[in-house]
Amino acid sequence: MIVLAFAGIYAQCETWIGMPQKDAAENAHSIYRAAMKTDDFKIAFDNWKIAYEIAPAADGNRDFHYTDGIKLYKQLYTDETDEAQKKEYANKILELYDQAIECYRNEAIKLSCAGQEDCYPNQIAYLLGRKGYDMYYELRQPYVANMAVLEEAIEVGGNNVEYTVITPLGYIAVDQYIAEKIDAEKARQIHKLLNDIAEYNVVNSETYGPYYQQAIDAVNAKYAQIERSIFDCNYFLEKLTPEYEDNKNDIEMVKDIYNQLKRRGCEDDLPIMQEMKVKYEEWAAKVNAEKQAEFEANNPGIMARKLYEEEKFQEALDKYDEAIATEEDVEKKAGYHFSKASILFRKMKKYGEARAEARTAAQLRSDWGRPYMLIGDMYGSTARSCGDSWDQRLAIIAAIEKYAYARSIDPEVAEDASSRISKYNSSLPSQEDGFMRKVKAGDKVSVSGCWIGESVTVRFR
Repeated sequence: MIVLAFAGIYAQCETWIGMPQKDAAENAHSIYRAAMKTDDFKIAFDNWKIAYEIAPAADGNRDFHYTDGIKLYKQLYTDETDEAQKKEYANKILELYDQAIECYRNEAIKLSCAGQEDCYPNQIAYLLGRKGYDMYYELRQPYVANMAVLEEAIEVGGNNVEYTVITPLGYIAVDQYIAEKIDAEKARQIHKLLNDIAEYNVVNSETYGPYYQQAIDAVNAKYAQIERSIFDCNYFLEKLTPEYEDNKNDIEMVKDIYNQLKRRGCEDDLPIMQEMKVKYEEWAAKVNAEKQAEFEANNPGIMARKLYEEEKFQEALDKYDEAIATEEDVEKKAGYHFSKASILFRKMKKYGEARAEARTAAQLRSDWGRPYMLIGDMYGSTARSCGDSWDQRLAIIAAIEKYAYARSIDPEVAEDASSRISKYNSSLPSQEDGFMRKVKAGDKVSVSGCWIGESVTVRFR
């Protein structure tokens, strides 16, 4: 039985490395991944099944065959109306989660986060969290099983567990307490655990801190239904007041005691609460002002992004100029120019300035395709402003040439570039249009009638 169990684990974690069907698996993988990007569900699902059946763990460095399978089966689950079939799809989704988790546990899959954004080094905790999230919001699984998965995610991930775990676990705990399935002590333990995780990440995660805050706010609002029956303000006042009196000048201790009392239902109109609040707010205002001033001085690039998110586009451009003036890293500087180009194009419609910034970004990073993709988008989106139908179609050629060049230098944009080229091929000029103007395929002509002003090599549809 042990041998059979290990054989099963191996089979569900098999990779295409060294397999006779390696090419077939890789081809199916590429096809279904591309199809998912274009929402071609049938092609995606058919080719995913091939890739998954041959090599569930792909090349051993990614979990796409499991996580993409989950996405595809979730689509089937959403579209299905028959409850028995929905249950089968739900079971398949949970099975794929379990297989991926097991493959990470036995190191059949080894994730590398090098060069990746939003990558979770502890992928087991991430997958457990996502599984628990889906069990609660989409698959409507029993609370006992759902709670066990979410608690395991926290056990594995600790403070680094994803924020999506917080709300469903808090909601389940409250509902289970109301249903008398867990006791007050268990409800209090979960409440404290979730608040500790959220507080840690609000302080330490610049990117996701607000999401943790939003999640724990929802949980605390839910706990308001039961807080009077599980927390006693007077009890905690009696317990914590001596500790406060001994540590009035320790602001971290003051903050901790205040937050504990606040979570236990103590109102701000209590004298001790007012005293602690004033102490903390005065200290926090001073520290925050110092940190904000230091942060803005040392991180103009990050501040530019913040201003952009606040839709203060000119202020964002000015900050990017500050960042460019002080940045020595060529790639970062190229990124700042690219961000300026994107704002100028997409938010301010200043196409000439946007193109100049994109070209500067491209000069700084000669193997980067995104600036050329952006210029292609500029040309494609403004083609209709280019004179008559002939000039408009020449503008489309200008866009296609940028996409083609981006694809030739940067594999990272190849799929997107090919997709855009395919989209625009039907808008190329016809041979009849060229004949009327005595223009042949391969001739160099200028795009006139608008801001583009580039020469393109004529091609026909």
